[in-house]
Amino acid sequence: QVQLVESGGGLVQAGGSLRLSCAASGSISRINAMGWYRQAPAKQRELVAIITVGGSTNYVDSVKGRFTISGDNVKNTVYLQMNSLKPEDTAVYYCNSYPYRNYWGKGTLVTVSS
Repeated sequence: QVQLVESGGGLVQAGGSLRLSCAASGSISRINAMGWYRQAPAKQRELVAIITVGGSTNYVDSVKGRFTISGDNVKNTVYLQMNSLKPEDTAVYYCNSYPYRNYWGKGTLVTVSS
């Protein structure tokens, strides 16, 4: 089983920045890619960014140029640097493998005020 713990969320004004962290433990050796996902109120969970074990990244169009996903293989941690935040980025952010598996963490809440 895999355990995921997200942290770093909070309340920030529009235009501000936050850095999210995701600590992974357990049976992670077979994971080839990690993703950050988010779920806004009354909306479905969506994929935001992906990073492969080789370091390749990809982003949903709405965050391109503002968010950066990175990883530390030694610490088994994935990060999401979020800049120029907008109110529409408000959501609970989760990390998971990509494609996702049934081992979601509790997520971390990001609230962007206008």
